[in-house]
Amino acid sequence: MQYDTIVIGSGAGGLASALCLAREGHKVLVLEQHYLLGGWCHSFSLHGSRFTPGIHYIGLLAEGESSNDLYRGLGIANDLTFVRMNPQGYEHCWIGDERFDIPAGFDNFKNALIERFPHEKKGIIRYLNTVRDVSRELQLIPKMNGFWDKVTIPWRTRHLGKYGLFSLKRVINWHVKDPLLQKILNVQCGDHGLPPKKASFPLHAAVMEHYLSGGYYPEGGGASIVNAMVKSIESYDGKIRTKERVKKILLDDKKSAIGVELSSGEKIYAKNIISNADPKKIYHDLVGKEHLSEKLNAKLDASEYSCTSLMLFLTVNMDVQAAGIDSGNIWIMPNRDMDDVYKEMMSSDILSQEYFPGLFISCTTLKDPASYNGKEHTFEVITYINYEAFKEFEGEVKKRSKSYLEFKEKLMDKMINTLNRAIPNIKESIVHKELGTPLTNEYFINATQGSVYGTQKSLDQIGPNAFRAVSEVKNLYLCGASILAHGVTGATYSGVDTAARILGCRQEDLIKPIEGQKLKIIDIKKGQQYV
Repeated sequence: MQYDTIVIGSGAGGLASALCLAREGHKVLVLEQHYLLGGWCHSFSLHGSRFTPGIHYIGLLAEGESSNDLYRGLGIANDLTFVRMNPQGYEHCWIGDERFDIPAGFDNFKNALIERFPHEKKGIIRYLNTVRDVSRELQLIPKMNGFWDKVTIPWRTRHLGKYGLFSLKRVINWHVKDPLLQKILNVQCGDHGLPPKKASFPLHAAVMEHYLSGGYYPEGGGASIVNAMVKSIESYDGKIRTKERVKKILLDDKKSAIGVELSSGEKIYAKNIISNADPKKIYHDLVGKEHLSEKLNAKLDASEYSCTSLMLFLTVNMDVQAAGIDSGNIWIMPNRDMDDVYKEMMSSDILSQEYFPGLFISCTTLKDPASYNGKEHTFEVITYINYEAFKEFEGEVKKRSKSYLEFKEKLMDKMINTLNRAIPNIKESIVHKELGTPLTNEYFINATQGSVYGTQKSLDQIGPNAFRAVSEVKNLYLCGASILAHGVTGATYSGVDTAARILGCRQEDLIKPIEGQKLKIIDIKKGQQYV
């Protein structure tokens, strides 16, 4: 069968592309190498508990905000329910012995910072206003069309022009001097996996703006978003196949993409191919260096990928709320320079210290109370590491060596010991445990070096320096975390944008909110306290 479009990979970007194209009448086929759909957004079960490795919160979901409009425009809002995380602290900063809760709402956050750091009032106001200005100017650029927009763009993006080429560390240090305040404003660096001195300020501003009005978690985990997209794709006669690994992209004599060959040997043809895989995977592994220009090969060879992770999946039998845990994310780090902490996290000798320097803690059964069985809570605990720590195990696929399993067990013990310092007695309450490693990310997500955010989001690899949706290989397109933006909604927008390029329209044309589509948001309170 001849398809209009084949989509390689079923992450948020690939599914969004497939949905938009199928809705416009394209014959679409989605191919996924995993047995579960969704890429980082997939959910899985361990001993009856559900986990989602790649979704821990989503922002801008209130009525009239962009993520809400995105899901309404995709036509899947009626199939989704989100739980609002604790608005009094959807993020908790545990920095050494210091504690600070980040509340939902721009003014609430500003006022909380000023109350804690009154001597930095002017700098706090200037910095947060700059974050908002730069982020909104970033969002404005793709919407600019026509002569007058182009004439006025220097003025309308003046804050982005002023700060666009600077690191997060430099911009924060210009505005505020208190070391603890700087760490609080830096803490969401974890959402793009870079230390402040390497992180792009505009990118960090976009991340902060995304969450300023609060965080939300999908009821049913990430799979609920995946299932809603799949349901819509199939309603438009789109086809989806799992456990289908693409071996190579088929090219004609003019080096135009015409189809794919699967690992089974089956060949499937289409007018367009969209890849949701990392650029190196699609270009080097599936197209082949010999078919690419010297310039693109040089860019691929020079590209760096984001850090990888250890992810601890826990089921515990304890009263976690009595231990001070709620639905807010917890970022734990020592009260030291964040660049030094990051350097320590990236050490290839990750067993040299007794504890990990930083952790991200998410209690999913408090974020999604419908998943709580009344007895056991689930946690996803993450620390970022350097792939070099697992280099000796590279190439191990289904069969893991004894040395790998022993190494993994030691790392799991170290993570649990670190977590136990933050939540005393949790170690004795563990019912089930499992650890995801960089090799897990490679095997299930097909992520280059187990990277969690695709290409590294440093200044020289984002914006105009990022990989493009339109490939130099005719009829081959890209989407996902390494193209337009990372994160769940970033990757989804990337998929919409890629579909728009194939259809010859604008991104916004494909996601105009649909009448009758309404996202359900629920608040969970226990007594007078938010869970």
